[in-house]
Amino acid sequence: MLEYSWLLDWGGTISFAVSGAFAAMQRRLDPFGVLIIAFVTAVGGGTVRDVLLGNTPVSWMRTTTTPLLILGATVVSMFLRRGTERLQKPLLLFDSLGLGFFTIVGIEQASRYGLPPGICIALGVITGCFGGVIRDILLNDIPIVFQKEIYATASIIGGGLYYLMLELPVAAPWAKAVAIGFIFVFRLLVVRYQWALPRFYE
Repeated sequence: MLEYSWLLDWGGTISFAVSGAFAAMQRRLDPFGVLIIAFVTAVGGGTVRDVLLGNTPVSWMRTTTTPLLILGATVVSMFLRRGTERLQKPLLLFDSLGLGFFTIVGIEQASRYGLPPGICIALGVITGCFGGVIRDILLNDIPIVFQKEIYATASIIGGGLYYLMLELPVAAPWAKAVAIGFIFVFRLLVVRYQWALPRFYE
């Protein structure tokens, strides 16, 4: 089940670092600020997950690979920017991709502790969402996950789909790929067609 998990981790790290960098550049932060926002976006969810699991020191502290990936992705993002007014689309794309990657990474990490599927999915959601929560708070925004827009729900459904495919059974690599693809496409459709959960306020 854990084969190629490093590819998922690297993909999620790069995707969320880029999304954090784009979000910071929209706010016209200086390069150091962009790097900090990219960093917390990329490692925030995994850090919360590892603390809850008692997996300390947390994963990114045990390797130089993660900080270097974040640094590289941030520098490339800053050089390839095309004006902050054009960053909304790549921000959405990379944020959606990172959500898919890190949802499955979180589920994999939790499953190593023998936790039930529901708890594993919850930790997958935390891994996929909480980096963005920290990013939005630091940028003085209401986190997307707490607004009407469907965000965490995509992660929950994707995690459930992953476990469903494993029961069919579908080979784990294919199940991961389909679940990540579903989360990515579903998030794009949510934004494109403005789908939302029911609201309790007028």
